[in-house]
Amino acid sequence: SILPGPAPPGLPDRFRMFRSCEWEVLERSLSILQASDFYWGPLSVGEAHAKLQREPVGTYLVRDSSQGNCLFSLSVRMPTGPVSLRISFQEGYFRLKNWFSDCVVQLLELVVAGTRNNPLHFDEMGGTPLV
Repeated sequence: SILPGPAPPGLPDRFRMFRSCEWEVLERSLSILQASDFYWGPLSVGEAHAKLQREPVGTYLVRDSSQGNCLFSLSVRMPTGPVSLRISFQEGYFRLKNWFSDCVVQLLELVVAGTRNNPLHFDEMGGTPLV
């Protein structure tokens, strides 16, 4: 097992250590994500849910995850209220349920397109489908 060096400049200190190929994926994805209008950075789950509570069903935002083993969370306004889903990062890919991509924004595009015809069901949402 190799202990990677510290995070490259420009990435938040909270990110765990990665292999250099993972850093490249993360750095590129974070750059694209920061240019989007739906990335809120270090927003707590409570703050995210409060913002979404006033928005129409289906509105979402991406924020830094408060979980140590996940980098980002997707918070979505559902009919029953806001929920948050963890976006995992494994072996150079961001993952949400059965979708994966080497870019968070592309992952979200896949999920949005895919859930139009095939809603997702997450335990965190109490069986409510994500469309």
